Amino acid sequence: MSVLLIEAFHGGSHKQLMDLLQEELQDDCVLYTLPAKKWHWKARTAALYFMQTVPASANYRILFASSVLNLAELTALRPDLGKLKKVLYFHENQLAYPVQKCQERDFQYGYNQILSWFMPEHKLAHLEKVIGVKRNGDAYHPEGLPGQQKSSALMKNSNTHCESGLCEAQPGLYTTQHEGLPSPLTVPARLNTSEASESANPCQEEDKEHLTFNLSHILSGPDYQQRPLHIAWPHRWEHDKDPETFFKVLLKLKEKDLPFHVSVLGEAFTEIPDIFSEAKKVLGSSVLHWGYLPSKDDYFRALCMADVVISTAKHEFFGVAMVEAVYCGCYPLCPKALVYPEIFPAEYLYSTPEQLFKRLQNFCKRPDTVRKHLYKGETAGFSWAALGSKFRSLLAAEPREDL
Repeated sequence: MSVLLIEAFHGGSHKQLMDLLQEELQDDCVLYTLPAKKWHWKARTAALYFMQTVPASANYRILFASSVLNLAELTALRPDLGKLKKVLYFHENQLAYPVQKCQERDFQYGYNQILSWFMPEHKLAHLEKVIGVKRNGDAYHPEGLPGQQKSSALMKNSNTHCESGLCEAQPGLYTTQHEGLPSPLTVPARLNTSEASESANPCQEEDKEHLTFNLSHILSGPDYQQRPLHIAWPHRWEHDKDPETFFKVLLKLKEKDLPFHVSVLGEAFTEIPDIFSEAKKVLGSSVLHWGYLPSKDDYFRALCMADVVISTAKHEFFGVAMVEAVYCGCYPLCPKALVYPEIFPAEYLYSTPEQLFKRLQNFCKRPDTVRKHLYKGETAGFSWAALGSKFRSLLAAEPREDL
């Protein structure tokens, strides 16, 4: 067991990545996790927990973890782990994460991330040579980024090589050897819900009648090309996914008496934004699906029946759910911001909620145009078939004395 996998928030895309690596590495790795609950507490205390629970071993060569873990604290508490080659995967940037309320940001979470990838001078020089950053005082910033974008881009785009040919920068992967690997997405047979964790929220249990996708009802209804547009929203029910904008657009479609169906997928947690219950009442019979689907087969079946998949996210490093939906045949509509322009062609991007409404309005009037559309982007570069050998190479490399 030469690869030590640590995940302090084992749910959603965090769980998807770790489970895939564990499956592929099999006997060459060991995985230690904490449940996907109360991430604030996990970010503050996970290092102490894993310090006590991860046994010492002479076989470990590489430590692979997500940035929920304060890696600096763990290596300080466990000097034996500090000697390993370390790969840190960033699922988000806590310094730029949208705040839910108008209040002072808790700086600790972003500070933890900075400490976890802080490097001495010789490593910074290596970083400058490999990924093209320049010193600005005591900080390093990627070239060609204006003003405020620079501060968040260093962590978001810590690797600027995109081997899939789809983008100039990739989400989140940082390694002390700077191999520049893009974010993984599993092959179709292994695709899973990016927003799922180990258990459904009890607040959604009351809606079980909405959790089973009634394929027979759809297939026995009007002609496939003439049935109402089917819109999917497969994201966590939390504020950073901006459900308010999504539902405002749908309610405007409803006001215009435009025909559509909607499947609101993804998992809810303890605090559910009020807009969900409000929108469900108004949308009424337009709702085909409402809630988390614990079965990945049911989830992908729902996506395969949808025509359009929407993102209204305010913070996104990659967007696994959107790529999965595209693979299932959905036409994507994403903000012209965040990571989306690096992945999706311009045709699938919108700049304002008004533009999103106009696109959906046209699709509601002519759903057949969406169903006949062939996606003009590329998803194969994000599959495990394309990236598996790169990850195996990364996790097989020996640590070097100059890193």
